[in-house]
Amino acid sequence: MSDENFTDENLFDAAGAVNAGPGADDTEAEVEVVDYSEDDIRTLDWKEHIRRRPGMYIGKLGDGSNFDDGIYVLIKEVLDNGIDEFMMGYGRQITLDVEGGTVTVRDYGRGIPLGKVVDVSSKMNTGAKYDSKSFKKSVGLNGVGIKAVNALSTEFFIRSVRDGQAKSVLYSRGEIIEESGLVDTDEQSGTLVRFTPDADIFRDYQFQDKYIVPLVKNYTYLNTGLALIYNGKRYISRGGLLDLLRDNMSVDPLYTPIHLKGDDIEVTLTHANQRGEEYYSFVNGQHTTQGGTHLTAFKEAVSRTIKEYFKRDFDYSDIRNGMIAAVSIKVEEPVFESQTKTKLGSRDVGPEGPTVAKFVGDFIKTELDNYLHRNTDIADIILKKVQESERERKAMAGVTKLAREKAKKVNLHNKKLLDCRVHFNDPKGDEEKKRASSIFITEGDSAAGSITKIRNVETQAVFSLRGKPKNSYGVPAKILYENDEFNLLQAALNIEEGIDGLRYNNVIIATDADVDGMHIRLLLLTFFLQFFPDMIKKGHLYVLQTPLFRVRNAKTAKRAGRKGGNEETYYCYTDEERVAAIAKLGDNAEITRFKGLGEISPDEFRGFIGPEMRVDRVTLRKEDAVDELLEFYMGKNTMERQEFIIDNLVVEDDSELL
Repeated sequence: MSDENFTDENLFDAAGAVNAGPGADDTEAEVEVVDYSEDDIRTLDWKEHIRRRPGMYIGKLGDGSNFDDGIYVLIKEVLDNGIDEFMMGYGRQITLDVEGGTVTVRDYGRGIPLGKVVDVSSKMNTGAKYDSKSFKKSVGLNGVGIKAVNALSTEFFIRSVRDGQAKSVLYSRGEIIEESGLVDTDEQSGTLVRFTPDADIFRDYQFQDKYIVPLVKNYTYLNTGLALIYNGKRYISRGGLLDLLRDNMSVDPLYTPIHLKGDDIEVTLTHANQRGEEYYSFVNGQHTTQGGTHLTAFKEAVSRTIKEYFKRDFDYSDIRNGMIAAVSIKVEEPVFESQTKTKLGSRDVGPEGPTVAKFVGDFIKTELDNYLHRNTDIADIILKKVQESERERKAMAGVTKLAREKAKKVNLHNKKLLDCRVHFNDPKGDEEKKRASSIFITEGDSAAGSITKIRNVETQAVFSLRGKPKNSYGVPAKILYENDEFNLLQAALNIEEGIDGLRYNNVIIATDADVDGMHIRLLLLTFFLQFFPDMIKKGHLYVLQTPLFRVRNAKTAKRAGRKGGNEETYYCYTDEERVAAIAKLGDNAEITRFKGLGEISPDEFRGFIGPEMRVDRVTLRKEDAVDELLEFYMGKNTMERQEFIIDNLVVEDDSELL
């Protein structure tokens, strides 16, 4: 029985077979009775628990190919301690060096108290941040982070310098290898940490600048005046969140961003000609990628303040449509919804209050209202933008109503969507499975069939396209509802009201490796870039890599077919990999070119969407010039594009493979 067909009914059938009485078929397999006693109860050592359950402490493992992979969380956990020192007024510089697989962080704060260096680096739930005395509004909370780095590293070295003396400890996988006594030194006070992630846990990992640099920049935006030196390059921000918004916006703003600062709060916002909303939120310097109570309060307060300023009965969705904003607050003893600190759960900003909603709301009501009264030209631009959004929404009202009704009917038995059991937006779901929740967008039923047969039904869904989607470049938003394909797709993803309700953490475009497949991929990318850019910026959109060639030993393949033995097979994603595989097999090499996903057998496909699956994350940066690219490739068929195609036309010749 395949996983795909394993229903509740099947479960009952299976239970019936297990509990069958004496009349049951004697040929049925006997059920092994597993004893459960006191000997089965174990208490894990702290480092063993971290190494067995790393996802509880650092999220997904990964190999460094995605921004949220665990190796970057390790860097962040160490940097956070230096940031906390800066926030308390000690040390204005932090150095970060990454060489190969080793990371070194040096801050110039007060240094860890020398008698507690071992405790803070190897004893769980040990730290100075459980009250508000030494660290009033810190990033680190639970006394866990640096211990996780220690346990997950083959080498972890920590050195604290304080008041002219130093203490050092060297660990391997959480075990002390070498410990120094107190030594006199002329070094500046502070803490140095050097670690090398364990390759047995982080397989084939590689640190990538494109993910470390944004992390470094975010720290400087949120800590104005802090100099963070990464591999010799100095990063510093004077404009705070204003710099962040300017550096990250991929479209031109309609007006100069509004920048407001107060005690323990900083916000900046603007509007642009784009659909949806785009937010960057932070708590105590921690990037809360999933928002939380502070972001909810911010969106509510901005909408209400603008509505009251214009004295118009505007819909909040019209006010926020096209908004790009960032909010940062500082909270005493913040409560996050997981160890990875991606979503704030705190109700109050401190033990004595007020609530987060009141704190943010009062600040926005006063400061934003004052700003709009002082800058009536910007207020006029905002009014015009809101009115345009209102007109567009009302013009689409009839279309969206019919489309929603149609989508609801279809969703009752949506043949295009084969859903999974765990979803990203499930508030009570297992965090690790929620992060793994994925949907494959495939072209046609043949490709969908291969994935469907071997997918993980817990976390992997499949959406099958019918032919090529419509080119959505330059078309009005109502195309999302008038086009059945787009309507059903956004309904399946649950993104009609924005990506807050996104049902899958990973949206993976899985098309054939031919011209038609590339075209479909481009059409889907255009759709997401046009209407849901925030989904790309939040790192949810991927393109599946599938092998172009299978190179195998013809002799062992035949032998495997006759005797069930092993065959020597290489799956190649590039021409270079193909050439290398042919060189290994020599004259016995048998080469197969895969042009469509439907050509790959389900058994072969299993590895291509498993834990070792290769995907490319779709990114969207300011320097990408997306509007110009889309205009060139997806706009009107200009002579310029025709000439480009003619000049770069390549005819594929498979004869050399035979």
